[in-house]
Amino acid sequence: MVGVITAIIFIPLLGALAVFVWPQRNCRVIALMFNAISAACALGLWQKFDAAAAGLQFVERRAWIPAINAEYLVGVDGLSLLLVLLTSLIIPFAFFARPAPSGGRGFCATMLIMQSALYGTFTAQNFVLWFLFYEMSLIPAFLLIKIWGGENRDRAATKFFLYTFLGSVAMLLSFLGIYFGNGTFDFSALASLGKNGLLTGKLAWLAFAGIFIGLAVKVPLFPFHTWLPDAYQTAPTGVSMVLTGVLSKMGVYGFVRLLLPLFPNEIKIIGPWLLVLAVCSIVFAPLAAWAQRDLKRMIAYLSINHLGYCMLALFALTASPIAATIDTHAVLSGVFMQIFNHGITAATLFYFVGLLEQRRGVRGIGDFGGLMQRTPLLCDWMSVAMFSSLGLPGLNGFIGEFLIFKGSFAIAASFTAIAVIGLLVTAIVFARAMQSLFSGSLAETCSAFPDLVTSEKLVVVPVTLLMFAIGIAPQFIFNIFNTTVVHMTQLFV
Repeated sequence: MVGVITAIIFIPLLGALAVFVWPQRNCRVIALMFNAISAACALGLWQKFDAAAAGLQFVERRAWIPAINAEYLVGVDGLSLLLVLLTSLIIPFAFFARPAPSGGRGFCATMLIMQSALYGTFTAQNFVLWFLFYEMSLIPAFLLIKIWGGENRDRAATKFFLYTFLGSVAMLLSFLGIYFGNGTFDFSALASLGKNGLLTGKLAWLAFAGIFIGLAVKVPLFPFHTWLPDAYQTAPTGVSMVLTGVLSKMGVYGFVRLLLPLFPNEIKIIGPWLLVLAVCSIVFAPLAAWAQRDLKRMIAYLSINHLGYCMLALFALTASPIAATIDTHAVLSGVFMQIFNHGITAATLFYFVGLLEQRRGVRGIGDFGGLMQRTPLLCDWMSVAMFSSLGLPGLNGFIGEFLIFKGSFAIAASFTAIAVIGLLVTAIVFARAMQSLFSGSLAETCSAFPDLVTSEKLVVVPVTLLMFAIGIAPQFIFNIFNTTVVHMTQLFV
């Protein structure tokens, strides 16, 4: 399948051009059509992917900028393929959320450009190319918040841009230092040099700090998270779904693909401090969510909590002097599964909040009440998404969290034990939300609420069934990255 990855990357860009050619009333249909083509290519990639083979597959390598040894180099392993599939799922899902009130053509085109950037980020294997796509996702996200966002959108968009742009500058400077010291931007070549140290002395620590800050902002990891609640709250529903479902995964992906292989020695030295940051993300974020009255803001803080589990597992793995192979497998499998499952579940929660806001005009927890009497289907399906986010056995959220805690307890028991507090507080937050929204007497303002209509059921039911499918029989997802996990384990054991 020569050229299929390039096709997946550039088909959304062609879709963005097509959106401006066809009449405005058809823009979402055209965008979804190109989404379907990209998704079909991604599924073809999955079908032809050799799950038993280690390393990159479907590699495309072409000379690009010979003067700095930068190539057009793309390929996928299990992790990259997982994120390509996640992107192919979340973007069309977001298009089915309430469309932008005006300027639909620009909105759809900008979303497609961001989709292309995401595909490129998850498949590029050379830093220059990867950074180009990484930054290419920043501008569409900024515009989507600033132009189509809600109240305080200018402040939220500016905050988002400054945080992510400054983090990107720090990361770029760090990789320039690495290039001058090693003469290559190739990820695999740099990873092979990582155990012996890419740089020495203070320069190594400066390079590590730059990449760490750039990625920590993107996840985000405490205390670099303060841009996220404002951005998620202000962004249109579909954009919030993409921000939490896919864009935040760029940061976790960067930690796995870049920081951990390139700086294993530095991470071991400051590992306990990194674990403290991860535990703070896990514990403090749901406490902040508990204090929120805005449903989107509540889910935004819980998103920080759930990605904190990934960071806890990764830092525990790399900070530990000795980790058993089985625990390493559990941790990496849990992180990969959590990346995928959180993307689905968090996007679904934002979709349901969008449905509530569409019906009521507001989204405060206190603005609803007794919805089970009026909209039983909406309440039932939304409850499934909440239980999935909580990690209820039988749903997709349980699989990744169980493996993360299983592996992390064996490696960093004290930090993991403290992190369990986050699970408890998350349960309280969701219990309060369900009680306020669904139980009690029916609020007068909700007396005319319609239940899920057919078009909404066609969106909600397949995604929710996917949560059950992964929770009950997750092997079809594990098969994507099992060999990649075994291969990556060699870096840590």
